[in-house]
Amino acid sequence: MGIDLSLIWAIIIVFGVMMYVVMDGFDLGIGILFPFVKDDGERDIMMNTVAPVWDGNETWLVLGGAGLFAAFPLAYSVVLSALYLPLIFMLIGLVFRGVAFEFRFKAREHKRHIWDKAFIGGSLAATFFQGVALGAFIEGIPVEGRRFVGDSLGWLAPFPLFSGLGLVAAYALLGCTWLIMKTEGRLQEQMHDLARPLALVLLAVIGIVSIWTPLSHAEIAARWFSLPNLFWFLPVPLLVLVTFYHLLRSVARYDNIKPFVLTLILIFLGYSGLGISLWPNIVPGSLTIWQAAAPPQSQGFALVGALFIIPFILVYTAWSYYVFRGKVTPEHGYH
Repeated sequence: MGIDLSLIWAIIIVFGVMMYVVMDGFDLGIGILFPFVKDDGERDIMMNTVAPVWDGNETWLVLGGAGLFAAFPLAYSVVLSALYLPLIFMLIGLVFRGVAFEFRFKAREHKRHIWDKAFIGGSLAATFFQGVALGAFIEGIPVEGRRFVGDSLGWLAPFPLFSGLGLVAAYALLGCTWLIMKTEGRLQEQMHDLARPLALVLLAVIGIVSIWTPLSHAEIAARWFSLPNLFWFLPVPLLVLVTFYHLLRSVARYDNIKPFVLTLILIFLGYSGLGISLWPNIVPGSLTIWQAAAPPQSQGFALVGALFIIPFILVYTAWSYYVFRGKVTPEHGYH
């Protein structure tokens, strides 16, 4: 039996996108939380917790996009044609956020509020439109032959817009628990106070999406609730509830690291639920990974490069987080 290159590439892309969601999620979350913190010194600390690593986090987004283009060019063309606008708005948000990162620390005191607003707006826009793109992707993209045949504004629908707001809540919780782990004193206490309501909002979002999706898509409902699938997939929602329970307990006990780890588990469980719902479609409702695949020669050639570069990315990422481990205090000036 030959090697299934399409399956290998699907795993690489899923892994890359998951790494991006986790790593860029908490630093986007910090921007979303900025309005809740008014003190300039505490805002400096918030940014310094991610200043050494934030730009490296986006490497995973590049890997996911490049992998999709190399291994599944048909899916790449269809998805981008359908989601050009939300993806462009997302990139504009990332640009504003990145520029604000560099210029905020160099700005004069009376100008700093401009870059604070750019950081907040860029983080919110990037997160919201990532969620909108995800929601529109889950809704399904109409394809005829090899072309997208839908409306370029089809993402302006209730489910994608709700998904955008839901991702804002998820990233805010990631950023909040990251700051619990990386800070101390009054800022850490404030994040502990915010973590519980954010967790409850995220639980509500997950519940609504879990009901909305199967009600809107009969094929997803059949996958989750038919036998024996129901018994195989039932652990996912049960694990979500157990994780939420322990997250709320760890926040109430003022734990340092546990809230962030439990939030990561929640994100992973949500991601796995999405995978169960859509697999093996790479364009929901239209194309599977094998229908959208590039020729095996192209996939094999690109795979050689990917398997060479991914270990370097992993080592660089692990080393940077190891070097900048521990609490961040006002004395740290990573910027």
